[in-house]
Amino acid sequence: MARPPDTKLTPDVARALCQRAGGKAYIAGAIASLGSEYVLGLKVVNCQSEDLLAQEQVTAASKEKVLGVLGEAASRLRSEIGESLATVQKFDVPLEEATTSSLEALKAYSTAYKVLNEQGASAALQYHHRAIELDPNFALAYSAAGVDYADMDESGRAAEYYTKAFQLREHASEREKLVIAGFYYEDATGELEKAAQTFQAWAANYPRESGARINLGGVYAQLGQYENAVQVTREAIKIEAGLGAAYTNLTVFLMALQQFDEARQTAQLELARKLDDAQVHINLYGLAFLGGDSTGMAEELHWFSGKPEENTGLSLASDTEAYAGHLSKARELTMRSMDSAIRADSKETGAIWVENSAIREAAFGNLTRSKQDAAEGLKLVAGSQAVDVLAALAFAIAGDAAQAESRVQSLNKSRPLDTQLQFLWLPAIQARLALNRKEATSAINRLEPALPPIEYGANNPGTSSSCLFPTYIRGQAYLAAGQGKEGASEFKKILDHSGIVWNCWTGALAHLGVARSNALQSRTSQGAEADAARVRALAAYKEFLTLWKDADPDIPILKEAKAEYAKLQ
Repeated sequence: MARPPDTKLTPDVARALCQRAGGKAYIAGAIASLGSEYVLGLKVVNCQSEDLLAQEQVTAASKEKVLGVLGEAASRLRSEIGESLATVQKFDVPLEEATTSSLEALKAYSTAYKVLNEQGASAALQYHHRAIELDPNFALAYSAAGVDYADMDESGRAAEYYTKAFQLREHASEREKLVIAGFYYEDATGELEKAAQTFQAWAANYPRESGARINLGGVYAQLGQYENAVQVTREAIKIEAGLGAAYTNLTVFLMALQQFDEARQTAQLELARKLDDAQVHINLYGLAFLGGDSTGMAEELHWFSGKPEENTGLSLASDTEAYAGHLSKARELTMRSMDSAIRADSKETGAIWVENSAIREAAFGNLTRSKQDAAEGLKLVAGSQAVDVLAALAFAIAGDAAQAESRVQSLNKSRPLDTQLQFLWLPAIQARLALNRKEATSAINRLEPALPPIEYGANNPGTSSSCLFPTYIRGQAYLAAGQGKEGASEFKKILDHSGIVWNCWTGALAHLGVARSNALQSRTSQGAEADAARVRALAAYKEFLTLWKDADPDIPILKEAKAEYAKLQ
């Protein structure tokens, strides 16, 4: 969950943040209306002793003049308390030029910040839209709306708003330019290294701002650098302890590191601070799933019922049913999640849920159904990278090379600098296509860019961190190449990273992958080594068949697994 930059805070909060960050002073202010004029009082307060260091009182002739007069007064105060002239000149742009010329737009933006932190992205979005309506050149508001859409899994819309903000960035301050550029590189172009560098510069130039570190943590996670993500997110919480995004992200990062107890404590702390939005309940559902807590999962799904994010809860339930082989139930829940998303004006999200279904249908062996679902998802929304890349993978697994290759070419052309597209998604799709051509060695080579740490990067345009598709396909490639030991190692990676995979179907089929890899090794080895591999294979088949003991009996991959197990016994 990303977070837009900090906005104006109440004096009590500003003082507390200043103290916690080891700062020296903060600016407090008040505005009073006297007929057509506005009197503005500003003061600089020592946040440790609460001594008054400097103060200004100015008058604006009209509401339209308030921001300009306010900016001038703040500049004088900064110089008066000793900030160097060079620093003031570098960063001091008039407020109405750098941020917005509309006081009402600034109020709407500030309201959105509060709503985002307390209720989540869908609730904040209307206020960011209002700020844009009031000032169509309000670059930072466009960027913040992009954050809202990204958190709602509407990546296409997010990219549009990030791009618009980037185009308007000359209307922003130096600080705001860093914010806008960081989000643009992260989500509009996908240049994660550039995004990380930009957020690092934001954090370095404004060390007391939590938003820089929250967003930097998100980029680190996409790069698979979860230890770094945890570190900078903890720093953000030290600066500002009341931010839902920080706790939400930290929970995900800790889960990715298999630190489930601490992740659960972090999520509960978020709730205790009354930071209650969809993201925390997504995380709690994931933790309940990983802990085998069916009651906990049901409670979290109940929270989603009747809310705009209900489609996410339905999709979570669909993935869980598919994980256990309950494919008919999973299909029903996917259709309901799609319909719910469309009703909530989130067609792209609905398309993502359908494309996720298309991928698992192909993986389970229902190739015709997979192609139908992939085509249906594409009809819902045009021009979405997230939908296109999922559809391409579904078509590749289902054996429709023409559709997959066409989308690979289009994606590669439109997003040549996108880190995850170039290092994760396209290698996985191209490797699967190579496997379809029975070119196992080529498939393995295609996946060379998708090695740790980026292999584990958060990349799922849904709810869990990642299905580890490149890892799963690499395991299949080793099987096709006759390398059982290497195949088992890849499938075991998936099982060992359950905190990343959550309830994605790859976590279930990884057991079967381990079984098949060991069965292959038993056939290609001799003596004790072959016997040991056979024992491991039997155990893994049993684990999979136990997991799918109540699965729909007509799933092709289940029929194959049962036949293989019987033959091995």
